[in-house]
Amino acid sequence: MMKRREFIMLLGGAVVFGPLAARAQQSDRVRRIGFLHGLAESDPEAQARIGAFREALAALGWIEGRNISIDYRFAGGDPARAEAIVADVVGSAPDLIVAHSTPVVAALKQATSSIPIVFALLNDPVGQGLIASLARPGGNMTGFTLIEFQTIGKWLELLKDVAPKMDRAAVMFNPETAPYYPTYLRSFGAIPRSIAVELTAAPVRNEAEIEAAVAALARKAGGLIAVPDPFMNSHRSLLITLADRHRLPAVHALRRAVAEGGLMFYGPDTLDIVRRSASYVDRVLKGANPADLPAQGPVKFELSINLKTAKALGLEVPLQLQQLADEVIE
Repeated sequence: MMKRREFIMLLGGAVVFGPLAARAQQSDRVRRIGFLHGLAESDPEAQARIGAFREALAALGWIEGRNISIDYRFAGGDPARAEAIVADVVGSAPDLIVAHSTPVVAALKQATSSIPIVFALLNDPVGQGLIASLARPGGNMTGFTLIEFQTIGKWLELLKDVAPKMDRAAVMFNPETAPYYPTYLRSFGAIPRSIAVELTAAPVRNEAEIEAAVAALARKAGGLIAVPDPFMNSHRSLLITLADRHRLPAVHALRRAVAEGGLMFYGPDTLDIVRRSASYVDRVLKGANPADLPAQGPVKFELSINLKTAKALGLEVPLQLQQLADEVIE
């Protein structure tokens, strides 16, 4: 028969080692992540971001098929599709959701207040009411933003450098996928007066409206700014084709657009932002509260110029600007 002292020691050991064993079991289980992307699955940019995310997670010890399982979903720049994939993934109750683009994050805001969310490449999350503040997001989400609105001034400056005779330009966006556009409009007033360019808004909701807006702008000898918007990014091929057809100088908010024939890109390194978001995924999976993790802005910016496109448009890119570029395509 077991003596009373032996029984007490055995019971004490259970008390001490029980929680440790439970934590070990918890850490060994496969964590489920929902990855909701604003672009289409076939988009090379979407695949590049997924690759960067996987690499960054692996460097932190999270390996697909070993200790994490990732369910990838794609909205393709369609707000209705964004709502559908959000409902589906939230219903599966993953341990964490990674979200790219405003339509996806806005739908998540309505769908769940309990599942931890790490967003990336999001514009103006505070202004959109998605988080309380950058320093203390509150709620169940935090992440990494994409641009600062002062960037509009830089875009205009670049357009003016390559097209000195340009006296007007338009910022093109879809109000349904970029509801933060009023912030862009307000920032127009912060543009340096030294840039003598009349800036207007060009809201578009479909391909026909894109074609009409580009044609109208070309007739006025203007320039085009395609803002970082999942709809605009998803239609960048059409924008590049139309800009070439109408000989319209354009600056894009996605570097890949320049490799695909666009004139210029200036903005954050999107893959760097995606890699950095993996660090928050790691911290949340290890117990951190998203409400306590400050939302962070971009730290690496790039300039890319396509000289072949400039030549086709009859534009000359100043040598000094070429020397400043991170990438020059000839």
